[in-house]
Amino acid sequence: MKFDATYAELNEHLNRIHQLGTIGKLLSWDEQVNLPEDSADQRAAQHSVLAETAHTAEMDPRLGEILTGLEADLALLTDEQQVVVKEARRDYDIATKLPAEFVREKAKQSSVGYHAWAKARAESDFASYVPVLEKNLELAQREAAYLGWGDRAYDYMIDLHDPGMSAAVISELFGELKKELVPLVKQITASSVKPRTDILRGFPCEAQSSFLHEVTEKLGFNYRRGRIDVSLHPFCSGTGSDIRMTTRFHEDEPLDSLFSSIHETGHGLYEQGLPAEHHANALGRAAGMGVHESQSRLWENQVARSREFWRYFEPRFRQTFPEQTKSVSSDELYLAINTVAPTLIRVDADEVTYNLHIILRFEIEQRLFAGTLAVKDLPEAWNALAGELLGLTPSNDSEGVLQDVHWSDGAFGYFPSYCLGNMMAAQLWYSVLDQHPKLPNEFATGDFTWLLSWLQKNVHVEGKRYDALALTEKVTGEKLSPVALMRYLRERYVPLYCS
Repeated sequence: MKFDATYAELNEHLNRIHQLGTIGKLLSWDEQVNLPEDSADQRAAQHSVLAETAHTAEMDPRLGEILTGLEADLALLTDEQQVVVKEARRDYDIATKLPAEFVREKAKQSSVGYHAWAKARAESDFASYVPVLEKNLELAQREAAYLGWGDRAYDYMIDLHDPGMSAAVISELFGELKKELVPLVKQITASSVKPRTDILRGFPCEAQSSFLHEVTEKLGFNYRRGRIDVSLHPFCSGTGSDIRMTTRFHEDEPLDSLFSSIHETGHGLYEQGLPAEHHANALGRAAGMGVHESQSRLWENQVARSREFWRYFEPRFRQTFPEQTKSVSSDELYLAINTVAPTLIRVDADEVTYNLHIILRFEIEQRLFAGTLAVKDLPEAWNALAGELLGLTPSNDSEGVLQDVHWSDGAFGYFPSYCLGNMMAAQLWYSVLDQHPKLPNEFATGDFTWLLSWLQKNVHVEGKRYDALALTEKVTGEKLSPVALMRYLRERYVPLYCS
């Protein structure tokens, strides 16, 4: 009985920490969606105070006593309770090893970094961003040292986003992928088949917004527990009961807003599918960013770029944009949706070349953390790799090293998650098809419920019981690898471009 009371007290502490975290997410969401231009200094101070408050709760000595007491008699706990205790101990040890002053400094720097990045990107002024990025790199290395990862700082950053992953594991996976992917990209780009780039012009943003709301709701996103707004860089934030997504609009790029919204909806569906009664503990938290990305990429690519998906949505798309689509054939539209053409901008990249963008960032980050690349030399290194991997060289830093928001708040080690997610998404996709071969036909009727239900029962329900590697093997029966991804890319794109 006493043991049950102790476990209940643990969850009370975890719930307080969780609620403080949700407040921080709302502050960050508002910062990128609504914050007045000259209010950034106050928001940075708010982040700092909240981070200190959350850190105090995370390192509460009573929480440590509770964990020690529960760990003394682990046999009395269920398997699920042991997962909660294990992950709570991991978080507690991190919190107690980070000085409060460091936590305040990092939170304030995150806010400062975002606004510095936004300004530098707008002005293509990397020099102004160098001190911020140097500071973020120094903070990341200091944090790793506090936690005993001093000689493996980059592995620490990777592990933060994808527990169980390391630079060595990712290097092996990416090396295998690169060997197969580069020839495929060359094969496709050498094709005489070229999507028309002039057919999707003049799409009113208000109508785009209406259409993407309709699509994402049909996929299963619950707008009573979430919303979508506009930001400089699309993102998804929040927990199951309050999901905040963003997209961006341009009249001549309707597919950008649509597919970025579907991508963020994949994240939102994962969060809404996690066990609601466990949102404050490991049983209701995402397994890691690689798994998160597997959900967003599966909906964005395997589902939303399929012919069956567009058999259902194309009539509605044409009804929404009659003048803009009247001279566009179905084949032209489908080829535009599945355009393969190297681009300098990651978020604009097609799903074939997208992985090369991630490999570029992974190689850059490894060199930064190894000390073989100075921050001030980033543009030169970035441009060289872009030329090598993509065959393109940025004309300015805004379309090169300044294009992504992630480093502005010190999110090093995050980029590999995108490509890991692509690999996992492909493996999940073929597992789904093996069990339910008629699934694509259901898409053609506007029915996406079976897929969402399957993901909820096989991925979402597991919370953080397994890391990405273990979860992939459990659900698909195979170790994570690039094999399924390359199979999928060949099956979708070779017939389009090389038949």
